[in-house]
Amino acid sequence: MSSRIPAARARARAAADPIALDDDATLHAMGYPRKLTRRFQAFDNFAISFTVINVVAGIFSGFGFGLSAGGPAILVFGWIGVSVMVLFVGASMAEVASAYPTSGALYFSAGKLARRHKGAWSWYTGWLNFVGQVGGTAATGYAAATFLQALITLQWPGYEPTGHRTVLLTALIIVVQGLANTYTVRLVAVLNRISVWWLLCGLVVIVTALVAGPDRHQPASFVTHFANGTGFTSGLYGGMLGLLVTSWTFTGFDGSFHMSEETVRATVNAPKGITRSIASSALAGLVLMCALVLSMRDYDRVAAADAPAVRVLIDGVGLAAAKALLLIVIGAMLFCGLANLTSNARQIFAFSRDGAMPGSRWWHSVSPRTRTPVNAVWLAVGCSLVLVLPGWWSHTAFTAVVSVNVVGLFLAYGIPILLRLRLGDAFEPGPWHLGRWGRPVGTVAVTWIALSSVLFMLPHAAPVTVTSFNYAPVVLAAVLGVATLWWFTSARRRFHGPVSYGRPDEVAAMDLV
Repeated sequence: MSSRIPAARARARAAADPIALDDDATLHAMGYPRKLTRRFQAFDNFAISFTVINVVAGIFSGFGFGLSAGGPAILVFGWIGVSVMVLFVGASMAEVASAYPTSGALYFSAGKLARRHKGAWSWYTGWLNFVGQVGGTAATGYAAATFLQALITLQWPGYEPTGHRTVLLTALIIVVQGLANTYTVRLVAVLNRISVWWLLCGLVVIVTALVAGPDRHQPASFVTHFANGTGFTSGLYGGMLGLLVTSWTFTGFDGSFHMSEETVRATVNAPKGITRSIASSALAGLVLMCALVLSMRDYDRVAAADAPAVRVLIDGVGLAAAKALLLIVIGAMLFCGLANLTSNARQIFAFSRDGAMPGSRWWHSVSPRTRTPVNAVWLAVGCSLVLVLPGWWSHTAFTAVVSVNVVGLFLAYGIPILLRLRLGDAFEPGPWHLGRWGRPVGTVAVTWIALSSVLFMLPHAAPVTVTSFNYAPVVLAAVLGVATLWWFTSARRRFHGPVSYGRPDEVAAMDLV
């Protein structure tokens, strides 16, 4: 009984403390001066995660894989089940975000929540977050390039999409997004706001077209249809692989956490941005998924198409209307990639600020013109391009990059949640918290992350060959191997977790005006 009293008092103190709602005072208390401009309101913070989650981009890019890995049953019911699991993860992360609203987000909170070996916990969380976010930027750019070529092929049938062209177009998209984050930062903030309405209005237009356009729809019972086209004999294994579609869509909601230092009333608005973006995306995505599934005329024909979601549109509304709807989808993917890159750069900025990356001094510098970490933007661009390169020769590159994105990010999400659970009642929450539900919700979140991370590292298609191999474990092993080697040879002697730049009054004097 007595062990619960300190936690209750801590929660009451956090809820009543006006300092917790004073953004600069909160940042100073954590040992950091203000270097970034707070231009994000509550809606803007929500918008960054809602845009990165981006149900239009996620569902359309993963729809074909889902058809072969479980079919309609996994696409619909897998969406519902995984959405619930992700909401558990998001709620637990939101509780941590309220307590530690910094750009360092996951790695910072891991270092603060660990009882022992703070530097190691922080180090590995940061590197997992880094590789996961780079994977997200790469995968979203790759998806946009794929659908852009699908549109070009519809307009000019003589055009032939190839792996080489997809990689080159992906590189162009990511570089342009990097230029936008460098020279038009205010426009990027505006585009993040526009992106929410683009997604919502676009989703309404697409769903309306799929409801009104086709002359007939599949019966409601069709959502129970199961299909295993993965090549594996186990239907259970094939169906579980299909959960990757929903998991890939629900990545990037840590963007709200990373934007904390640019958000007003971050202790409240950042956690709300996380949970609201997940909940609204879950509902919107379920509507879109059902509309696509029930609009399929010929399942076998759609499943065999190069771009199954595009085939559903053409069969349902005709070629001309399908082209217009594809513009909405491509726009959503470009918005998603832009927001993902913005979040990616903030994570690099914060991680470098604490000296945890090669050339840290370079990557955490802030442009005096835009007050944003421009060098970090281009590191994110460069690493994303490297991750896209296997697409030059592998036809399964996209699902592998997606796996890197999902596994890297969710493991980074899980570490602070696990450490918060280990801390028990000693955890001091911020103004936004789960109360007595914090520990059971966190337990479910960590369990789901552990199980799904193992699943998505396994092969995605049979037979397993050089071109069909899931290279996600190789990429993650390489990154963690380098991080481990660096840790034991050098970093552990100088990196001890998040750095404090001094007492609150001292760091306040370092603020940029």
